[in-house]
Amino acid sequence: MSAESHYLNALEALDEGDRELAQSEALLATQLDPEHTDAWVLLSDACMNGKEPRSMLEAAKALTGAKKAVLLEPERLDMWVRGGRLLADELGLLHDALQWWQDCRHHAPHEVTPLVEMASILADMGEYEESRKRLEAILNDNMDVATSQFARIQGLLNLVKAAATQDAKDIFKPYQKHHNGWEAIRSKMKKPPVSESFIFMLLAVPILFFVIFFSSNFSGEGWGAFCLTTSVIMFIVLFAMRLAKRWFQIINRPAFNLLRAMNFEVSTGFTVIPEDVRTSVLHVYIMQRKPLAWQERMLKIMERKNSLPRNYSFRLPDFDSHLVDEEDEDDEAWAPLTAYEEE
Repeated sequence: MSAESHYLNALEALDEGDRELAQSEALLATQLDPEHTDAWVLLSDACMNGKEPRSMLEAAKALTGAKKAVLLEPERLDMWVRGGRLLADELGLLHDALQWWQDCRHHAPHEVTPLVEMASILADMGEYEESRKRLEAILNDNMDVATSQFARIQGLLNLVKAAATQDAKDIFKPYQKHHNGWEAIRSKMKKPPVSESFIFMLLAVPILFFVIFFSSNFSGEGWGAFCLTTSVIMFIVLFAMRLAKRWFQIINRPAFNLLRAMNFEVSTGFTVIPEDVRTSVLHVYIMQRKPLAWQERMLKIMERKNSLPRNYSFRLPDFDSHLVDEEDEDDEAWAPLTAYEEE
């Protein structure tokens, strides 16, 4: 059978919901024709389909398909997006995800998506200044921003602006063994983080109960009183939501710091979390809410127990490497990448 025949069999199997057959047929197609882009994409699709959580092996297969697809057709933005999110969200390889998105910029220097994704990853890593630079590049270059991305960009901008007011020494770095953030984590590690909805209820419910109970005494009866009471309730709800969001970040800062340390371990393969923290309620709580592939990778790292080297240095990609390609292209027309829908 030819590669195209195996590809069609894989396509039919995927339509019927047989993911295993689709994977095996797509793999045969790629073996017969390593440059069959659609077969690599289909192999990735077969590993991504299904309601069950993806294992580390399935995530790796899906990533391989995405890597081969963008190697053959660099204009496939949908595969760049899939690969980047597999690396960052499911496998926890944040450093590799940063390089992935920078590689994408070589082929799509005018696309907003790589910059937004890099800014988000850098913010999660505590590299707020670098995150700010990526977001400012979007504004400075007057890039077209989709409606679905605007809210995310605005949220990231607010985050990095708030972080800019902190002292650089206060920003938690997991690879700094004696950072004060570790003591803050220990003070909160015996219980899970407080939810934003709980903080909202704690703030809003007593005030709303008071307003509703005594509204008839203060505002009287009729439509005017009803409108006044409704306006007051809306104001209280909006104010409580805003205050709850702010308190959520402050109260749960130790939990966010521990999450950053866990992301650092999964990304680098080195262990930095003390044993007493690793067996805590907070660590288990965060671990259980991560994707299956991420959990499997973390367990392997915990088993190996590779300590962080003394000469370890934190490195970031060369975020200006794509500018060389732009200079080489001279005045060649830029072709936009294939459109995709936000997941």
